Amino acid sequence: MKILFLTGSQYLYGGEALEKVEKDSAEIAAQLNENCPGADIEYYGTIKTVEEAVEAVKKINYDDDISGVIVWCHTFSPAKMWINALKILTKPLLHLHTQFNERLPYGDIDMDFMNLNQSAHGDREFGYILTRLNIPRVTAVGHYKDPEVQKKINDWADIAAALAFSKKLKIARFGDNMREVAVTEGDKVEANIRFGWTTDYYGIGDLAEEIDKVTAPETEALFGEYTDKYVLNTADIEAVKEQAKYEIALRRFLNRGGYRAFTTNFQDLHGLRQLPGLAVQRLMASGYGFGAEGDWKTAALGAVFKKAGEKRKGFSVFMEDYTYDLKRGEELVLGAHMLEVCPTAAAEKPKIEVHPLDIGGKAAPARLVFEGASGEATATSIIDTGTGFKLITANIELVCEPEPMPRLPVARLFWRVKPSFKEGVEAWLNAGGAHHTVVSTALTSGDIKAFAQMTGAEFVSIG
Repeated sequence: MKILFLTGSQYLYGGEALEKVEKDSAEIAAQLNENCPGADIEYYGTIKTVEEAVEAVKKINYDDDISGVIVWCHTFSPAKMWINALKILTKPLLHLHTQFNERLPYGDIDMDFMNLNQSAHGDREFGYILTRLNIPRVTAVGHYKDPEVQKKINDWADIAAALAFSKKLKIARFGDNMREVAVTEGDKVEANIRFGWTTDYYGIGDLAEEIDKVTAPETEALFGEYTDKYVLNTADIEAVKEQAKYEIALRRFLNRGGYRAFTTNFQDLHGLRQLPGLAVQRLMASGYGFGAEGDWKTAALGAVFKKAGEKRKGFSVFMEDYTYDLKRGEELVLGAHMLEVCPTAAAEKPKIEVHPLDIGGKAAPARLVFEGASGEATATSIIDTGTGFKLITANIELVCEPEPMPRLPVARLFWRVKPSFKEGVEAWLNAGGAHHTVVSTALTSGDIKAFAQMTGAEFVSIG
């Protein structure tokens, strides 16, 4: 997807000055395009009138190949010129506060130079009207060749692309929410308005019918892929093949309906022999968002985060705060789930294992078991506050397992909470953070804040 680069100016400075504005702007856009590999930046032109601004925004709004717009004011661009355009803008905005020259030409500077190179003036005018109109945006400040500025633009472009994805995201719910659980509930209409998410319900029988259509040759072929990619650590081959059938059926069902996120519920499995485990893990690894126990909000957030980080190193995975090691001063969180942890977070080659599940009342399900990777990460919860949505992000450090856990048959992550266990967890609880999260080594709290700003959601950062 493209990012359009617009420059603000006016006719006050004359034709010769505007030619220089155009030339400088095209060069800046080209430089940014070359040095921001995650953003396909294209120079649109210089905006000099109300009519030009409105016409530009109309084109931007209705072009599905454009995910966002960068605006920079080379000279003084009167703020009232932008009002009508900004009022109808529907795409993410980055306000770039830069200038063409890095250093002042101290010996040669004159009033012609001052009139032409006054971004310090023009961008303050533009920033004022953005604030007056309450336009959500990200602001990048510094010379356009500064690697930090380029990184901020590049990161913003990833989130802008994720927002375009979010606006079309469809979530399939197989069964309802887990009974008596509050935090997995939420206003689906408001989520559609706020984030663009369409959430559709399907009875588990609809999935069971799709599973029955999977052929033996299809199952055998996918089982062969499993044995090539993972360590087969079970003698219960039929249980593994059952998950292969689930994966094939789920993928077909989701793709046919255009769904990129889904949920299941261990309390609603009529017609299935197992709770989907390995099948869900594999789908998450290929980019689908997932939420257990009917948690459609976390499923959607996972899909959006995977999209935002698809050009970056790292992962974004469905996770749950499960239990603690409370050794004083060395406290750790053990994050896991019954089955459904995405293998993109694995620090080792995952093993396929089959173990009984004490809840759900079904046959022992196959799943991938592994220890998680280490490194700096974020853990984000999305909650419905009753008056809107809130994104709560904790900055965490993923760490290696302190000791072997040979009897724990699930994939898992360990992490330290920042700034400390007591402060971080207390802040999380006071903010209303849920037990389901998306843990990401690809996205920073700044990225998630940008997404919250673009969607008008409340944002809390911890640590």
